[in-house]
Amino acid sequence: MLLIYNEKTNPYFNLAMEEYLLKNFDEDMFILWRNEPSIIVGKNQNTLSEINLEYIKEHSIPVVRRQSGGGAVFHDLGNINFTFIACNNNSFSDFRRFTQPIIDLLNTLDINAEFSGRNDLLIDGKKFSGNAQYNYKNKVMHHGTLLFSSEITNLSNALKVKPIKFEGKGVKSVKSRVTNINDHLKQPMDILEFKDSIMEYLSKTDTSNTYYSLSEKDIDGINRLSEEKYKTWEWNFGNSPEYALSSELKYPGGNVEFNINVEKGIIKKIKFFGDFFGKCDVSYVEDALIGVKHEEISLRKVLDSIDINDYFLGANVDILLSGILGVTNK
Repeated sequence: MLLIYNEKTNPYFNLAMEEYLLKNFDEDMFILWRNEPSIIVGKNQNTLSEINLEYIKEHSIPVVRRQSGGGAVFHDLGNINFTFIACNNNSFSDFRRFTQPIIDLLNTLDINAEFSGRNDLLIDGKKFSGNAQYNYKNKVMHHGTLLFSSEITNLSNALKVKPIKFEGKGVKSVKSRVTNINDHLKQPMDILEFKDSIMEYLSKTDTSNTYYSLSEKDIDGINRLSEEKYKTWEWNFGNSPEYALSSELKYPGGNVEFNINVEKGIIKKIKFFGDFFGKCDVSYVEDALIGVKHEEISLRKVLDSIDINDYFLGANVDILLSGILGVTNK
């Protein structure tokens, strides 16, 4: 098995790296990596229903969709991600097999970790690792998180959805009680020392395992995939399942209820209701928004061309945007 110690922390690069290695190598692999603060959503999720849009905008947190299913997770530099790629393998859904080395390592550090439920690892009943898998041809890619010294408050805030109603086929994330590994260590170590200990453990337990460093060719291919796929709105938001959004906004001019249907990230239907006043018919604004991407830049471009006050007395573009995106006032 090839062991890859990846020091890059760009989430777009790192998710592209997983796909590149999965599709371009025929060796079993184990990869360790970390991401700068980011939200990673599951393949089948509706991105907007998983994130606290205000929080991620305020803190400039990237949102990236991964290849595997499962729920949304918050990554930061206090979290370690591990990836197994197994060739000629029928171990899809066998989460225990791929998480056992992590459990065994923690046992050597006098930490009693255990597998729980469908895909989690726990310490004293609290989750420190969530896992997901993706099947490609005859290969299985298994990856998981390891909360070592993560900012739990940021994790909670980034994934806290505002009280608006989403209905659709996207898989909802399950919010669990979580803990950091370093809170349970008998002998203190920092995250890089812990990362080293994982690699050393895998190297010692199987002497056939060898270290591999990404080549320039690998890095070029990964960067290309990152630009063409993982940095795109189409993959991260437009790939969301069909969904309906309902939100209600109160502003000085009255109340507005927003009902929106979105398919592949594009607004297919939108209706405004409420006790607001306006000298012009709001159907003009509704019609102008049909076919527009359900994201801020595209929506703002359309709304900036309209005198919003003519349709919603006392409102402006920012107020209307917050309702359309489901970010209601505090």
